[in-house]
Amino acid sequence: MIVNPIKVPDEFRKTVETTLTERGVDIALWLETTKDDPGVAMARQAIEEAVDLVVVAGGDGTVRVVCAELAGTDIPVAVLPAGTGNLLARNLGITLDLDIALAELLDGSEQRIDSVLIGGDELTTDRFVVMAGLGLDAAIIADAPDELKKRVGWAAYVVSTVKNLNHPFVRVEIVVDDQPPVRRRARTVVIGNVGTLQANIPLLPDAVPDDGLIDAVVLSPRRVSQWPRLALSLVVKSWREQHIERFTGRRIQVTAAKTVRRQLDGDTISDGRSLSASVDPSALVVRVP
Repeated sequence: MIVNPIKVPDEFRKTVETTLTERGVDIALWLETTKDDPGVAMARQAIEEAVDLVVVAGGDGTVRVVCAELAGTDIPVAVLPAGTGNLLARNLGITLDLDIALAELLDGSEQRIDSVLIGGDELTTDRFVVMAGLGLDAAIIADAPDELKKRVGWAAYVVSTVKNLNHPFVRVEIVVDDQPPVRRRARTVVIGNVGTLQANIPLLPDAVPDDGLIDAVVLSPRRVSQWPRLALSLVVKSWREQHIERFTGRRIQVTAAKTVRRQLDGDTISDGRSLSASVDPSALVVRVP
């Protein structure tokens, strides 16, 4: 068990122990993340101990870090939704009820999904399993107050979205695989391994975690008044909106004309001008219900 103690109530440990005892399973390690280490050392210890299963309970950041370390190891990971966004859990069909999710995942099956290698200026090579982006989406994440997230959950991002609707444009160059570069004027660019946001909004409707591909979406409404139409087009597949453009490939590189905010799986990272993503097919084994 790798647990973010800030996200998981103390009494949950007893629930875990009871659920495992019922199945004749022992916990080899109970590891808690810290402010300075969101899961790297804990995941590496689990790998060194050659455990049969890693159960991670925390937010999207904790999940990303643990999954990045486990990629390529063949050790399965079960993701418990204990954060605000819980995007990987949502996209894998895992219930948001912690107790039910634990039981269903322990009794579930294993599935291989892709991991995505990510780099960029001022970044060391890392991985993500959900989404990376620059521009507006990173600003929304950065400006969602922690206290509000604790009180209302993912709805805090709605408040931050409204605040940032007039986020400035940035000129970007997008290169997909070996295709010629495409230049756009965008509010945000998001690269995704999965496609569904909170409230089941399909930002990248063609993105699935096990197809060996990654997807990108460019959002570029010119005026604040165009956001409602764009939002509607995200939930109504037949609705065509000119301010949304999507790309699919095995490698996607985005370069901005100026320094902008960036994010990985719901955590802000250092500002910069580029993100370069490439898929690592079937690199991660996950438990699914």
